[in-house]
Amino acid sequence: LIVYLPQGLLQNDTIPEIGEDAAATVSMSEVLSEEEQDELRKELAKVEEEIQTLSQVLAAKEKHLAEIKRKLGINSLQELKQNITKSWQDVTSTTAYKKTSETLSQAGQKASAAFSSVGSVITKKFEDVRNSSTFKSFEEKVENLKSKVGGSKAAGGDFGEVLNSAANASATETLTEQTQEETH
Repeated sequence: LIVYLPQGLLQNDTIPEIGEDAAATVSMSEVLSEEEQDELRKELAKVEEEIQTLSQVLAAKEKHLAEIKRKLGINSLQELKQNITKSWQDVTSTTAYKKTSETLSQAGQKASAAFSSVGSVITKKFEDVRNSSTFKSFEEKVENLKSKVGGSKAAGGDFGEVLNSAANASATETLTEQTQEETH
């Protein structure tokens, strides 16, 4: 297969580089003889033919490769998983990844320590509030309410217990009233 190219395709129309004299830039066709140009055209055709042949061989090899993979049961998803795994291993083995991982680990430890100290501060603030005179006064009022609503129960307990005892007392009063109405 021989391809003949038009005459102008082999001419070298370069732009002069900075500092080059435009007169010094001469097209290749002016320097080459007709015989040299014919030889280059033949070589060009031969290289193009070789490229086409190699493309066909490559396509055949790729088809053969696909057939082998199909017979082995290797599909695109498995290949993708393998590629991702290999890429991840490559990334984790780099120095940059190791340094970044170490830095993030240290930052995580510092953040953990900071959150821990914030938790301690909040706990201390709650203790301070509980020990404050305002909270103690509120707690005494709740205790008084509890003793009034719940009767002669031992002092102490938390706010939830007080609410439960008040709800139980209210429910007991309602049942007593219903029972009295039914007997009359």
